[in-house]
Amino acid sequence: MRELAGLKKIGILGGTFDPIHMGHLLLAQWALEEAQLEAVVFMPTGMPYFKRDQGVLRGELRLRMVELAIQGREEFFASDMEILREGNTYTYETLEAMRERWPEAELTFIEGADCLDSIDRWKNVRRIFQNCTLLAAAREGASMEHLEKRKRELEERYSARIRLMPFPRLEISSTLVRRRAAQGRSIAYLVPEQVRRYIEENRLYQ
Repeated sequence: MRELAGLKKIGILGGTFDPIHMGHLLLAQWALEEAQLEAVVFMPTGMPYFKRDQGVLRGELRLRMVELAIQGREEFFASDMEILREGNTYTYETLEAMRERWPEAELTFIEGADCLDSIDRWKNVRRIFQNCTLLAAAREGASMEHLEKRKRELEERYSARIRLMPFPRLEISSTLVRRRAAQGRSIAYLVPEQVRRYIEENRLYQ
């Protein structure tokens, strides 16, 4: 990703992306604007240790769908960093690798705000917070009082930098896309058109 060289504000949106859908793209766009980022890097996971038994599609196929989804958007990038990494995939390793590659950049890690209740259990959480600002998307209907409380607790405990971002509640998920594809039903408007064609032409999820 040489195009990132020289950029100062880089967002990272990780996920299984099995497959990427319109909700992921909307989240990236809102984060781009909210945090005034210069770029958002979509980071498909390698083999998530918590989904090892769930039949996740091969990494190269998920990466290809991300590449198709972001075609024509110069602020969006796709990375194979986690796919190429052997063994379990951990966020702290990805952030440290990006920090080493782009030491001058300010990294923003984009996640759903529900992660604030579980991030204490993530591997080497202190090293995560040392290397990024966490942009937590708070979906409509979430308790902002609870999220603000958790935000303060984590900031005090880990010297974390956390920013809450209001985000609409979208009833779109990769599970829904996979289920409809398996049933032979249309996935139009749930995923970008290029991704829809790729899934149908390659009979993925069937």
